Amino acid sequence: MKVFFGFRNLPKFNKPVVALGVFDGVHIGHRIILKAASKLARRYNRKSIVVTFYPHPQKQQSLYSLAHRLKLIKEIGFDVCIVIKFSPQFAKISSKNFVKKILVDRLNAGYVFVGNNFRFGKLASGDLGLLKKMSEELGFKLKNFAVKKSGRQEISSTYIRKLITEGRLRQAQVLLASPVTVLGTVIKGISLASKLGYPTANINPHHEILPPSGVYAVKVVFNNRIYNGVCNIGKKPTILVNNSLPLDKHVEVHIFNFGKNIYGKDLQIRFIAKIRSEKKFSSLKDLSFQIGKDVLKARKILQISA
Repeated sequence: MKVFFGFRNLPKFNKPVVALGVFDGVHIGHRIILKAASKLARRYNRKSIVVTFYPHPQKQQSLYSLAHRLKLIKEIGFDVCIVIKFSPQFAKISSKNFVKKILVDRLNAGYVFVGNNFRFGKLASGDLGLLKKMSEELGFKLKNFAVKKSGRQEISSTYIRKLITEGRLRQAQVLLASPVTVLGTVIKGISLASKLGYPTANINPHHEILPPSGVYAVKVVFNNRIYNGVCNIGKKPTILVNNSLPLDKHVEVHIFNFGKNIYGKDLQIRFIAKIRSEKKFSSLKDLSFQIGKDVLKARKILQISA
């Protein structure tokens, strides 16, 4: 998938299939739209294009970073993704100009796929009704999709954010069609975990939504390979007592049977199950003993031998 930031250097397209939306989290409602667009493009031998926005137009925290979102969109099978910087200048574009100048003049769209709740243009004044009217006037076909529900609850990125921050990861996993994940870069820590017998990779997350503090059984994706591990999210209360250093909430993962130097590399952490809440221990020895118990429990959850 080729990614363009903005509209400079775009090639000319011949009536492509365009999916419009933020698609934060690429949840099951988003996937219905995206898969339908990709399938139609393949059927008619057209280019499939996603037009998305960054940062979030509603100034909400992101479920996933832009890089993470692009990775998931690519996996669905799109040819092109155009990332529009949602700047104050862009926010001033009228809804009619958005359709005419971007969808028609720039992209030459043949089909446009959107959710029924998609809003666009200055002050989000453009809606499905306007898009339908302009599609008839300007000659592109519109495919719109009802908001998917789980029971009576509308599925939205906002709702999934709430589930994750409240620790309801299984419910979030169902709506995301995949485990809750964190994508981040490995950074240097204080190397204490290695001295305790359980070396960890300290992660600088690329996005803002994290599960609650605690210890989790996880899968770790690195270089397209999947490893097992145990992850801690929190403020290291035991180490704070011993080091007297203020530590922000952090993410670190101990990967089983792994000895590679991965500083500066990106990891994806998939949360499988919570093992326990964060706890302050009276000594580092007690902490090390508990980590050993956490590892055993994680292995049991992940169904792997010691």
